[in-house]
Amino acid sequence: MGDHYDLDRANAMLPELRERLERLRLLRREVVALRDGIAALRPEPVIGAAATGGSTAPAGLTPEVEAEALRLGMRLQGTVDQLQAAVLEMNELDVELRDIETGLVDFPALAAGRPIWLCWRLGEESIGWWHDFDKGFRARRPIEDLD
Repeated sequence: MGDHYDLDRANAMLPELRERLERLRLLRREVVALRDGIAALRPEPVIGAAATGGSTAPAGLTPEVEAEALRLGMRLQGTVDQLQAAVLEMNELDVELRDIETGLVDFPALAAGRPIWLCWRLGEESIGWWHDFDKGFRARRPIEDLD
């Protein structure tokens, strides 16, 4: 992190961040759905079967079910790759992505020479909160309290 934001610059970033965060949320939800879909198809992985030359598919899985699980696994890997790339793009903006699902983002800033975070999350119209650099979301205070 090499950059600091002032309130105007951080607020100007919000339209772009909203779009990126919505995409991240969709990708995360897709990862969870694909993972759950695979788990439903392959409820009990066989541990050690590959090492002994046996099938890694649980007994009783049809070739069709195994093929579907493999297809979902490939989609899962592709979606995880997209999610990781989107997170890296967020990092390039010199903001801290704290939570994908809530869209929580912190902007590094300075207040009277000391480092702070300007705190924002999806659903908030503008940045209205801040917290000390060594504190988290629970310690956030209204921007009006910034000295």
